[in-house]
Amino acid sequence: MKLFKTSAYNKRENPSTTERLREEILSESDDAKKMAGIFVILPPGGKVPYHYHENRESLILIISGQGIEQVENEEFTVAAGDVIYIPAKEKHMLINNSTDDLRYLEYYTPMKKDFIVVD
Repeated sequence: MKLFKTSAYNKRENPSTTERLREEILSESDDAKKMAGIFVILPPGGKVPYHYHENRESLILIISGQGIEQVENEEFTVAAGDVIYIPAKEKHMLINNSTDDLRYLEYYTPMKKDFIVVD
């Protein structure tokens, strides 16, 4: 068992004001066999490149801040408390269009990394 306290992640500092912080929080070292997880701080004006995953499904929990999730060229406003499900092969990107950090937890399966950037 592993307990994730979102309050602890909201206290974390990003050492960079321009680069996103991406930290693995669930992996094989936790005895996870089919699921992995990351914690991300996306600074103001930051974005995750437009991409897709061949096999990976993701569940993203926004824990603070707000931004835009672009999915297949459609935009959705997201904010703290929102949960986003991204199926495999769906092109997407997250944009922080605010003046505050955007923080989120992402859990995905399978664990294999298959990040494919779209031009």
